[in-house]
Amino acid sequence: MTTYDDRASLTDLTTTADRIRRSVESVIEGKPEVVRLSLTVLLAEGHLLIEDVPGVGKTMLAKALARSVDCSVRRIQFTPDLLPSDITGVSIFDQQRRDFEFKPGAIFSQIVIGDEINRASPKTQSALLESMEERQVTIDGQSYELPSPFMVVATQNPVEMEGTYPLPEAQRDRFMARVSIGYPSAEAELRMLDVHGSVSPLDDLQPVAHAHEVLKLVEAVRAVHVAEAVRRYAVELVSATRTHPDLRLGASPRATLHLLRAAKAAAALDGREYALPDDVQALAVAVLAHRLLPTAQAQLNRRTAEQVVHDLVQRTPVPSAAPPAAPAFGRQHPGARRL
Repeated sequence: MTTYDDRASLTDLTTTADRIRRSVESVIEGKPEVVRLSLTVLLAEGHLLIEDVPGVGKTMLAKALARSVDCSVRRIQFTPDLLPSDITGVSIFDQQRRDFEFKPGAIFSQIVIGDEINRASPKTQSALLESMEERQVTIDGQSYELPSPFMVVATQNPVEMEGTYPLPEAQRDRFMARVSIGYPSAEAELRMLDVHGSVSPLDDLQPVAHAHEVLKLVEAVRAVHVAEAVRRYAVELVSATRTHPDLRLGASPRATLHLLRAAKAAAALDGREYALPDDVQALAVAVLAHRLLPTAQAQLNRRTAEQVVHDLVQRTPVPSAAPPAAPAFGRQHPGARRL
């Protein structure tokens, strides 16, 4: 059982998270909101899908986040000939022992970078389903626990569809959030030329936090208080996607859980012991949009899932007050009684 002494304080959390943020931003120029979302997903025990056009730094972001934390990292290049056993591992017969020995695959790392995940076959993609949801791998009837913390950071290219396999809905639903990096501003691109022109900044990137520190931060995020009104607001927002006329598939209950976990992590990063409706609103598009399927008519009208979520955030009533919040970290925060 985790005690308050074992758990990191909010001050520890914000200090450590700030070190990681600065480390990643030394590589990813001019995208603070993208770096913050990546940190939010890490502390909320989720997985991140980075989707954007080639050359904007998708793999660079994943590598920078992985190298900033002192933990085991494996990179998987997804290709059409990649096998499920290349990811999960395989049992090999040992001639000397006269028994099968399990050889762990690349998934047995604390941070797994899946590059161009949509280039692998659906059979290979499905090898990630159990590990992403249950944090274990089952081979030949034997289950093997994955290390903690565990995070999958996957990238995919949305415009080059030649030789790719779109992620099925079940797999997209296991990613807590999706982020698009976008093109940098002219100033950020100029700085990038200065920094990246001669050497890669990843070469000099050193870990600024240990895996055990991240685990303590995760425990601290779990303790962030969410008032009943905020929980109800998140449920109403997600439920609205299931009846929207522009959507043929709404968000799942897992999406509601991911939205609240991400909101708690965002609150902790801001130094708060309680989540606000603002946290839910700020993360709604990143957490919900990639799970939604627009109708054919909505697609003809060029109506995207992101636009639908934006509209629902505007239309769903925001709670104006919440019941008194219980102290989340063993003391009452001065602002814990307001939303």
